[in-house]
Amino acid sequence: MTVDRQGGLLAAWQTSSRVTAFLIENLPDEVWSSTIPGAPRRTVQMIGGHLHNCRCMWVKMLGKRHGLAVPRGVDRYRVSRRQLLPALTQSARAIAGLLEVGLANGGHLAGFSPPEVTHFLAYQVAHEGHHRGQIVMVARQLGHRLPAEVANGLWQWSKRGREARGDAPGRPHP
Repeated sequence: MTVDRQGGLLAAWQTSSRVTAFLIENLPDEVWSSTIPGAPRRTVQMIGGHLHNCRCMWVKMLGKRHGLAVPRGVDRYRVSRRQLLPALTQSARAIAGLLEVGLANGGHLAGFSPPEVTHFLAYQVAHEGHHRGQIVMVARQLGHRLPAEVANGLWQWSKRGREARGDAPGRPHP
């Protein structure tokens, strides 16, 4: 069986990014601005802003030399979900651009250690998965257990992948 490495890596990123957006879209309003138990100066909103801003930081550090546009960061203290979701779309495209640069360079992404594009993708997916888990845990701690269709939807990667490609209902997300 032949695997389309470029298509597979980009699809994996697009799906992971869509899972992040799916969670942000489906959070109860009460959770968005709630402080995190044990960390009274942090909110779920700040975690969402952090995800976007970290993507922007990587694009600035690794992609600027390749002519990739760096998306504008968000104020993680004030960003609304309405503002964050399009920002996440932009930063997801920019990360996809970094992956494309690495793939076009024989799988090498200069400036990341180790410099393989597959490691960079794994790092991005792990980072976002970590923070998605934080958000789900905080919601539970605050008494807002996510509905089953949302909690289970975080693991429905085939469905989120179809949404990311625009093949299924849901918010298309690159």
